[in-house]
Amino acid sequence: MKGKFVLSVSPDPLPELPVERGPSNAGVGDWVPGIKHTNLAKYIDGTRKAQIKFPQRVLIDPFSGPGRLQVKGEGFTRDGGAVVAWRQSQRSLCPFTQVLVGDISPERAEACAARLSALGAPASSFIGPASETVSEMVVKVPKGALCLAYIDPYNLEFLSFSLFETLAKLPHVDFAVHFSLMDLSRNVDMELDPDRARFDDASPGWRCRIDTSSISKKQLAPWFFQDWCQQIHNLGFTVSREMPLVTDRLGHPIYRLVFFSRHYFPNKIWDDVVVKSQNLSFGF
Repeated sequence: MKGKFVLSVSPDPLPELPVERGPSNAGVGDWVPGIKHTNLAKYIDGTRKAQIKFPQRVLIDPFSGPGRLQVKGEGFTRDGGAVVAWRQSQRSLCPFTQVLVGDISPERAEACAARLSALGAPASSFIGPASETVSEMVVKVPKGALCLAYIDPYNLEFLSFSLFETLAKLPHVDFAVHFSLMDLSRNVDMELDPDRARFDDASPGWRCRIDTSSISKKQLAPWFFQDWCQQIHNLGFTVSREMPLVTDRLGHPIYRLVFFSRHYFPNKIWDDVVVKSQNLSFGF
C-alpha cells in the first residue's frame, strides 16, 4: 500500500436515523475513527487480492450499533464500523457479498442495516445479545465463505467466549477484536471473588488457572489478557504479534486491538497494517 491511507468522511445516507454518541451522549473518542476504523479499512484493502479468490465474502458485526457515530467535539457525524468496512470493500473492488449486523437494541440494529442497504450492501440485521445472535449469523453464512468477524463491545463482560466458540465453527474466519483494558484494569481484582461473575463469560474458568499467591494486584490485568489470548489459541487461532494499544488523553489504557486467524497471511497483513500506522491520514 503506497502513500497515505485516507479514511474519508462520507455523508450519512439516512441522517434521520439514530447516531451513536457514546455512553455519556457527548460523543465517542477520536481514536474510534482514527485507530479502530482506519486499521479495519486498511486491513480490508490489504487483503483485497485474497478476498477476490472467494466468491462469498461475509462481514459479521454483532455489536454494530446504528452504523453512524459522532466524535466528541465534532459538529458532523461519521460512518460506524460496519459501514466503514462496506465502503472500503467497495473501494478495494472486493465487496462483501453479505453484511450481518446486530445489536441488542432493535432500533440500532435496524438503523445500521438500513444505512448499509441504502449504500447497496446486502445487509441483514439480528436483534439480541451478541452471544446469541452469532449463532443465527453463522447459519446465514454460505458454505466456504471467507468471513471477517469485527467484534467491538463496550465492556469486557459482553465479550462472551462462547461467541468465539460459535464463530470458530466457520472454516474461513478471521477476527478483529477490541478488548476492553479499562474495564479489566478497574475491576479484575474484585472479580477474584467467586461470588462475582462479570468476567466469567469472557474467559470461563480463569480463576482456576491463576496462582494468586505469586501474582501482584498490578499483574492481574496483564495476566488475564494473556490467559484470554491462550484460550483463543486453544481454539486453533494464532493471535497477531501487533496489538495496538488505545489510550485516553491521560495515557490510560482503554482497549487493545487484537487480530487472530488460523492462517499466516491474514496475520501478516494485520501486522503490516499496524506497523505502517505512521502513514495514516484520518480525514479530520
